[in-house]
Amino acid sequence: MKNLFITSVFLVLLFTSCDNNDSNDNNSVKAESTLVTSSNTSGKITYMDLLSTTSTVKSFTIASLDAEGISYNSESDAVIVASRSNNKLETYSGIKSAIKAGTDNLTLSLSSLTGEFTNARETAVSGDIVVVAQDQLASNGMVNKLFVYKKSPTGFALQKTFTTDFKLWGIHINGNDLYAVVDLTGDIVLFKNFMSNVSGTIAATKRVTIAGLVRTHGITYSASDDVMILTDVASASSGTDGGLVVIKNFSSVFNSTAAAGTIALTNQIRVYGSNSLLGNPVDVAYDNVTKKIYVAERLNAGGEVLTYSFPTTSGDFAPVNVRAEAGVTSVFVLRK
Repeated sequence: MKNLFITSVFLVLLFTSCDNNDSNDNNSVKAESTLVTSSNTSGKITYMDLLSTTSTVKSFTIASLDAEGISYNSESDAVIVASRSNNKLETYSGIKSAIKAGTDNLTLSLSSLTGEFTNARETAVSGDIVVVAQDQLASNGMVNKLFVYKKSPTGFALQKTFTTDFKLWGIHINGNDLYAVVDLTGDIVLFKNFMSNVSGTIAATKRVTIAGLVRTHGITYSASDDVMILTDVASASSGTDGGLVVIKNFSSVFNSTAAAGTIALTNQIRVYGSNSLLGNPVDVAYDNVTKKIYVAERLNAGGEVLTYSFPTTSGDFAPVNVRAEAGVTSVFVLRK
């Protein structure tokens, strides 16, 4: 009984201490959930506080008419984009200040050197490391390449470059590993311990095919839920044949699939059909708390941001929200 009393007193003191620290510490972590998007036609990015009761979308003009691979950092209150207009990484900061001031444009604060890459399609960010996926084009000698940058207070310094033997589009960093889609196919690859490689031609650690997926573009992985989500643009000219592929327990599914093997339909949850409004879904993001999936649909209506509830079975499901977004190319969710 005495031990129980002492334990109870300890717990009371412990929780009281935590409450006092939370209320008095101005640097305590505040919950945040943010959705940002980029465009390749409008020269704008958008910002949306997903925890706000009004959920108002804020639009800002940036110095890049055509931007891909957006990400957001709440500590620096800045977005990073891979500019296809200027062929460089760019950081635009002061978003929350701009919202308070009622301004609708952002100033470029950091950038990489111009022309180190062209035809960027996606970025993947881990701490101060930013990877850019370059898709082959005449302007870059028809070379598919991954560019690794390190962000500093003065800009982005190129650290390494890796040439691939397949067309690039979506990429995603998970710890020290990099996942990439193989454009024009239904394949994805894993580069294990990606950053330990030296510059030059890089070979995938493993490549697998996703059964029934025509052409991969968007890719995101949630380590906390062990869920991989891919988009299928299928025919670029069709506004009705796109889809979402969700793979639960991805680690075990991927590990149990042989190299050059196929992840079967039975291991997938698939969202396809006219109700889904998926034509050319070029990017995807996932909120592991609300279990919402956000998609950049590039073809239909000139560009839309589509929101889906996490599907439990395959089917032709309509999005729970549709937002017009001219030329939308990428979506990114920050949850903390």
